[in-house]
Amino acid sequence: MLVVMEKNATSEQVEAVIHAIENCGFTARPIPGGDRVSIGVLNNDGPVDAGLFISLPGVKDAVAVTKPYKLVSREVQPENTVVTVGEVSIGGGVPVLMAGPCAIENESQALTIARHVRAAGAQFFRGGAFKPRTSPYSFQGLGEEGLKIMARVRAETGMPIVTEVMNETTFDLVEAYADIIQIGTRNMQNFTLLRRAGQSAKPILLKRGMSATLDEWFMAAEYILEGGNINVILCERGVRTFVRHSRNTLDLSAIPVVQRESHLPIIVDPSHAAGRREQVAPLARGAIATGADGLMVEVHHTPEKALSDGAQSLLPDQFAHLCRQVRALHEVLATV
Repeated sequence: MLVVMEKNATSEQVEAVIHAIENCGFTARPIPGGDRVSIGVLNNDGPVDAGLFISLPGVKDAVAVTKPYKLVSREVQPENTVVTVGEVSIGGGVPVLMAGPCAIENESQALTIARHVRAAGAQFFRGGAFKPRTSPYSFQGLGEEGLKIMARVRAETGMPIVTEVMNETTFDLVEAYADIIQIGTRNMQNFTLLRRAGQSAKPILLKRGMSATLDEWFMAAEYILEGGNINVILCERGVRTFVRHSRNTLDLSAIPVVQRESHLPIIVDPSHAAGRREQVAPLARGAIATGADGLMVEVHHTPEKALSDGAQSLLPDQFAHLCRQVRALHEVLATV
């Protein structure tokens, strides 16, 4: 249920409603809006009687929420969530670009790529310090040294950094360095990790699981919001199907559905969907044309030497060309 307060409701009236909800054995979650406060009623096993709250001072309405995901749903929050990091807004109407190597290999590699993507127009630097790999014999990342390198990249270029956390053990460490914490596809339903992310003050980029339905993805995000962290960015990165012509199948149809059902921003990772360099730019253009709030793209200046995912990494000049196309597409779409 969602208890909607009057525009002129006082803070005392809001607190009184919160206490009334909690006295019923439920959890109250205030949701500040553009011109009024709403309060979500959580942890109820069945329907909630609207009459419990509708007559309280300052209450405008009490609305049943039909979705299993409550805080993620537009039923609870009609306005778009805009996640702001520094001077960049994700979900604010202008596509954002996150770019960098799959894995941080050394300082020279990271700074070289960062300078290229920054010059091309990227607002965020992405890179992996901890790498979840299919094979235990593959490069697993530099760990804390990789995070320190990313911090030096931020200091030189001014770009906020996005990097993945793999487990609760290293969450505090990653949180200390990252501007946006990524939870990868393999951990989308790692519920203890999601609960820890809900306690973080840093924005969370939640990738869709490789076989996850949209409802499962929304419910994973619900864990984070329920924990108190409202700054969640969804990332579509392709799902596993029977095809062999690409690494995964990019689900562009997810973008309008997510934007209809949820207020959270959604970006797209065409690199992991494609798995092949020549497919990345077309998929990226398709994502922007479909209305994505941004892109996460892998870039490497010497992909043939990359320790991880070189085959899907764009060369710097290819990324620069893609940036120009993204800006042109956005300008065209904004005038339609």
